[in-house]
Amino acid sequence: MSHPILAVEDVSKSYDGFKAITDLTFYLFEGELRTVIGPNGAGKSTFFDLITGRAKPDKGKIEFGFDPLSRDLTALNEYEINRLGIGRKFQTPSVYVEHTVWDNLVLSLKGPRGVFASLFKRQSSTDRDRIADLLKLIRLDAKRDWKAGLLAHGEKQWLEIGMLLAQDPTVLLVDEPAAGMSDEETHRTGELLISLAGKHSIIVIEHDMTFVKQIARDNPVTVLHQGHVLCEGRFEEVQSNPKVREVYLGRGKHGTR
Repeated sequence: MSHPILAVEDVSKSYDGFKAITDLTFYLFEGELRTVIGPNGAGKSTFFDLITGRAKPDKGKIEFGFDPLSRDLTALNEYEINRLGIGRKFQTPSVYVEHTVWDNLVLSLKGPRGVFASLFKRQSSTDRDRIADLLKLIRLDAKRDWKAGLLAHGEKQWLEIGMLLAQDPTVLLVDEPAAGMSDEETHRTGELLISLAGKHSIIVIEHDMTFVKQIARDNPVTVLHQGHVLCEGRFEEVQSNPKVREVYLGRGKHGTR
């Protein structure tokens, strides 16, 4: 891994005098699955906001892609950044509850299409095959005709991940995917994210340390504290770091945001 697909360098962001992000530098490489943890107020959500254009940094640069085609994300809006191939999943699932699982995926397919055209125009064989593959990947093929509102919480999370994948993103930003899930759902979510690594570059914000250990494997874990990187390393290294234990891990499983 030589050149990062996403480079956040010396970025700072303040809100009314509060320093949410301070001189943050972070690199994500192609195909990497990176987990970001940290206590309340560490800057994790602001970090995602800056990458997606929801917020603009006071200083620093955020670049996406490889030279000579890399793009300065700070000069783009949310829609433009999404179109470049950066997709974000928020903690609370956002699905079309009155539409079927199949239709939710149809509505999310990449490309210029309106709601009417998506739902009432006959899908191409390529689109149908793509949706069928996504249903198998997110393990909802048996519920393809269910209304999304009838799905369990974990299933809605998987559907939204499928909707994100339907847009064919290069980078996935996933915010606390295990929140509110049962142990079984959490484990299956971890398996899903692991299966996506390599095909996509993924950043996961999470506070469930059992889940973090599952998906981290040999991938680095980044710890944020007071808006900057406290440390990075393999899960075992981070877990045993005295500074990390002091600011985060010692507070227990549910002590962060």
